[in-house]
Amino acid sequence: IYLDAAFVRIWSFNQSSNLLELQAIAGQHSHTEDFPVHISPGISIIGFIAQTRQPYISQDVNNDMCIGAKVWLKQEGFTTFAGYPLIVEDRLVGVLALFSTHCLTEATQNLLGWVANSIAVAIDRTWAREELLSRREALLLRLANQIRNSLDLDTILGTAVNEIRSLLQIDRCYFLWCWPDPERPSLTITHEARNPDLPALMGELPAAQVLPLAQRIMTQDMMRSGDIANDSNLEPGIQSLLASLGITSQLLLPLETHSGQLGAVVCSHCRGSRPWSESEVELLQAVTDQLAIAMDQAELYAQTRATARAAQSQAQQLIETVHKLKETQAQLVQTEKMSSLGQMVAGIAHEINNPVNFIAGNLTYANNYLQDLLSLVKLYQECYPNPVPAIQERTEEIDLEFLIEDLSKLLSSMQIGTERIRQIVLSLRNFSRLDEADKKPVNIHEGIDSTLLILQSRLKAQPNQAEIQIIKQYGELPVVECYAGQLNQVFMNILSNAIDALEDRPAPRTITITTEILQEKSPTRQHILIRIRDNGSGMPESVRQKLFDPFFTTKPVGKGTGLGLSISYQIVVEKHGGLLKCLSEPGQGSEFWIQIPVAIAT
Repeated sequence: IYLDAAFVRIWSFNQSSNLLELQAIAGQHSHTEDFPVHISPGISIIGFIAQTRQPYISQDVNNDMCIGAKVWLKQEGFTTFAGYPLIVEDRLVGVLALFSTHCLTEATQNLLGWVANSIAVAIDRTWAREELLSRREALLLRLANQIRNSLDLDTILGTAVNEIRSLLQIDRCYFLWCWPDPERPSLTITHEARNPDLPALMGELPAAQVLPLAQRIMTQDMMRSGDIANDSNLEPGIQSLLASLGITSQLLLPLETHSGQLGAVVCSHCRGSRPWSESEVELLQAVTDQLAIAMDQAELYAQTRATARAAQSQAQQLIETVHKLKETQAQLVQTEKMSSLGQMVAGIAHEINNPVNFIAGNLTYANNYLQDLLSLVKLYQECYPNPVPAIQERTEEIDLEFLIEDLSKLLSSMQIGTERIRQIVLSLRNFSRLDEADKKPVNIHEGIDSTLLILQSRLKAQPNQAEIQIIKQYGELPVVECYAGQLNQVFMNILSNAIDALEDRPAPRTITITTEILQEKSPTRQHILIRIRDNGSGMPESVRQKLFDPFFTTKPVGKGTGLGLSISYQIVVEKHGGLLKCLSEPGQGSEFWIQIPVAIAT
């Protein structure tokens, strides 16, 4: 209005995006593509001013090649353009541009230059204020997070004084504890952030001079002085104490916890006067409130820890008892499950055995009857070489010669199949061991073979995987007195784990089973050793050490309970007085050792 300009716009410079962003418009508001909301340096006359950082004045815009929008300029009747970079301390903060219908005098141009400088300073101060507010919010957020995540009061106080000093750019910030003894109060600085050139003030302040300052803290009276030496509102004792410490300006905000502890956050300057703004006081008050909360929480935490320590021994014993009960319960459930499975397997084997025996027993008679019938047919063919047409047609229809040849093969295949079923039934009965005494001498190799037969479907080749080869290196073993059904359960768990370890391994995939008798000095305490080794990926030491812990598993959820090896360890070590261990290294496969005595000690 003062310059009678028809068009004025101000852009600020965003360093992160490297763009000029339109912030203010006055006068003519019509939009042209030459003066958009976002402009890159070097683009259009506005970007050119930002790039060169030099003012640009044109008193004849219609003939100025640097200024576009000729149609718009003629339409609006503009003759003069003035653009000024907004610069503070060699930093570009924006661009000021205006159009006028009359020429600008030199005095007017100087005035516009002064206005541009003032606007630049104002923008810079606004940014600085916004940055300060942002840093204050960040400080409060960091302190709040520390209070939530940590109950270490030393860490919180140390962070607070360092952050406050950095934010306010002051010489010193410290935390002051006040011990309100009615006769002789004391003040102690426990946490301090200072200019490296200044001496440290950590420790207790001189007792003879602290009373006035201590009274301020005890009465929760804030102290705010921008110039200690010339502040007539300060008590002489406080002026004397602060002067002895080299402090020229100070802001003190006292705090009190719910339990009555007293302290203060103190900001001080040592190089002349330093006024304290309302925003700084508000910030420190917010920080002080947060610190009071932290102290209360730390005190409550200490009380809670004392209570927890008193009950820790009792609680630990209870936890161990509950854990043991949980293990026992899970093992009982697993044992009952295996027992039920054994009963089911034995029942199925029994039910299959009867019809299979019936079929196998009658196959012999069926074969004999068939041979008699075939001999009769052959005799008919010899006696009546020229059968009637109907018989001749039927003979060709059923392909009698192929039928006679294939029927014998069919009966032979049926005989092999029934024999295979009888072997599977025998292995199932051997695995379940329900028809034998609880403890009985058995052939260990039969138990291993029965387990392998049950797992046969998992050993066969799959569409995307080669078969798992079983390499048996059986030694000469005596019969072993053991709980056969439970020992078969151990073989099942270990062999199943070995198959799992080979699940994603390329060929060759092998499981080697070695048995041998250990030579010992006492012939009455002989042991046998069963080693089951896979060529899988192995396992690290951290996993190997936890293998026999209840509920420990490396399998995905739903594929393992973590009880198989735990129960196996119980069966081998506790039930049989033997030894169960695993040898494994990453990339070298795993080998389980099952060592049991030939006879269980009574």
